Amino acid sequence: MHIKLKDVTPKEIMPGYNGKLIHTENMSLAFWEVEKGAEVPQHSHMNEQVMHVLEGSFEFTLDGDTKVYEPGDLVVIAPHMTHSGKALTNCKLMDVFSPTREEYK
Repeated sequence: MHIKLKDVTPKEIMPGYNGKLIHTENMSLAFWEVEKGAEVPQHSHMNEQVMHVLEGSFEFTLDGDTKVYEPGDLVVIAPHMTHSGKALTNCKLMDVFSPTREEYK
């Protein structure tokens, strides 16, 4: 499989979160452009997730612990762990989910 990210049409998954979504047999990748102030409410899911901040400043709460993450920071989120977030600036994030995030297809 070869994908040119510039050719992938973004989807707005929730207000302010536009993602270019790539799915393989065992994982999903989401390349997000996030508007300043956009929030992800507290939730959990069965997927393991790795979040990578590419640009901007992102406030993230994992299991009740809130920190601000900057470019180059990664967060590993275990399956079923509660988490939420808020873009403090316009942000670019990359999420990797395993297994595939079926509801994003």
